Amino acid sequence: MDSQNDINESARLLRTMRVIECVSESILPVSVAQLSQRTDIPKATLARIIGPLISSGYLALLPGGKSLVPGPKSAQMALRILGNGQFRRECQNVLREAVHHLGETCNLTARDGDCVMYIERIETIEPLRMHLEPGTRAPLHCTAGGKMFLSQMGRDELERFMSTLTLKKCTNATIISPKELSLELARLNKLGIGLDNEEFIAGMVGVAVPIRIKRSEQPVAALVCHAASARLPLIELQKKIPVLEAYAKKIEGLLGSRPTT
Repeated sequence: MDSQNDINESARLLRTMRVIECVSESILPVSVAQLSQRTDIPKATLARIIGPLISSGYLALLPGGKSLVPGPKSAQMALRILGNGQFRRECQNVLREAVHHLGETCNLTARDGDCVMYIERIETIEPLRMHLEPGTRAPLHCTAGGKMFLSQMGRDELERFMSTLTLKKCTNATIISPKELSLELARLNKLGIGLDNEEFIAGMVGVAVPIRIKRSEQPVAALVCHAASARLPLIELQKKIPVLEAYAKKIEGLLGSRPTT
C-alpha cells in the first residue's frame, strides 16, 4: 500500500514539474486549455495542480485570470541553478576559451525581473575593459544581454512589460523613447541577437547571443562579449558573432547534460 502511495506521489510531483516546465518554455502566456493539450493532463487535474503553484509563486495569472506565466519563484530557481558551483566552474572553462579566441571579455547573463544579472565573467587581458562582478545587476533596456531578452519576448508580453519598465538614461546613446526602443527590439528580434552601442557605459560596446535548453522557446541566458569601442567598434565586434554562437552552443551542452533530480 505504501509502495502504491509512493508511486502516486511521484506521479503527482512529475505532473507538477511538467506544468512549471511547460509554462516556462512558452514565449506567450498559456491558457489552461493549451496547457492541458501540451501536457496531456485533464483540466480538472490541472486545476488542482495550478492553484498551489500560483499561491506559492511558481506560476502567476495575468490580469483577467485566464493565462499563466512563470512566477517569481520559477525565476529564482532558474537563477540558482545557473549559479550552482559545478556549473559555474564548467562555464568558466568555456568562457576562458571564448576570451582566448575572441580576445575580449565574455560573460554569462540571465534575466532577473526587470534587470539582467551577470552570472559568470572572464575578463580580457587588454587594458581598456569594463569590470563587473558576478551578481551585478544592470538595466535591460541598454545592455546587450538585456535587449536580447526583451527582443525575444512575444509582442503582447513585451507591450505589458514595457509599460512597467523605467527607461533610465545611462549615456548619451541610451534609448529612452519607448517607441524607438520597440523599433530597435523588433530589429534585434529578426537578427536573433542583442547589441549595446555605448548605451550602458560610454566607450563600451557589446553583442549578445541567446542560450536555450531543450524545448525552450525563450532564452534561459545570454552569452555576451564586451569590448572598448576605441579598440573594437561595434561593427567589427558583430563580425565575431558566429564564434560567440559556437561557444553559446557549448554552454547549452553543459545545461543539457546536467542530471535531473
